[in-house]
Amino acid sequence: MKYIIMKTTLLFIWSLAILGAGEISIAVAANVSYAIEPLKKTFYILHPETKIQVILGSSGKLTAQIKHGAPYDIFMSANMKYPEALYEEKIAITKPLVYAQGALAYLSVKKQDFSKGMDILKDKNIEKIAIANPKIAPYGIATIEALKSANIYEEIKEKFVYGESISQTVAYATTAADIGFIAKSSLYSPQMAHFKEGIHWSDVDETLYTPISQGIVILKNGEGDSEVKAFYEFMLSKKAKDILKNFGYKVIK
Repeated sequence: MKYIIMKTTLLFIWSLAILGAGEISIAVAANVSYAIEPLKKTFYILHPETKIQVILGSSGKLTAQIKHGAPYDIFMSANMKYPEALYEEKIAITKPLVYAQGALAYLSVKKQDFSKGMDILKDKNIEKIAIANPKIAPYGIATIEALKSANIYEEIKEKFVYGESISQTVAYATTAADIGFIAKSSLYSPQMAHFKEGIHWSDVDETLYTPISQGIVILKNGEGDSEVKAFYEFMLSKKAKDILKNFGYKVIK
């Protein structure tokens, strides 16, 4: 009898656990696509009962979707502009916080003389330059700022091939263009490991553009959800920041 009662109790507890387990929906800026799987895996160790649905895209497009009622719980933007706008409109319920700072790099599948710096872009053999669309992608805004600061924007702007997100820009840089401005984080993915610094890619001088502070908020759809809160707090934790550092991001302690 005791065994039956204990077994029934355990089944009841297990059933409650299943009922309590949920799925959270996270809108994630495309530059984080390379780091999101390691982040999810680490979070699952701490919260194995939670399922995470990730929606990737440019920060501008994701913001538009959120404003039109997309049922996302958390927004991880590529800059602070978009989550701040959502917070002002009371669509985000937490004040935007910086979870990482991104950096720009430029990449070519062919060997290049990166000792020339930005002047390499003026080379006649560089006919197409991939950049993220600055109207919707913060890394595109940073790219334009860097090129203008280097005083070469006007000379090369006719060469631009625009990607709708930084992920699409990486694809263009490795296929359709001769060189491309990408999120440095993409270079830390296994698929990009064969590209060598100084041969295929180089950092963009960080003094040429405003630091890319990436912001996170909980959205109204996730209000009061303990699993949403748990992932939000995880993204601001040392564990998450260590993973982001491994993907070339700067983190604020």
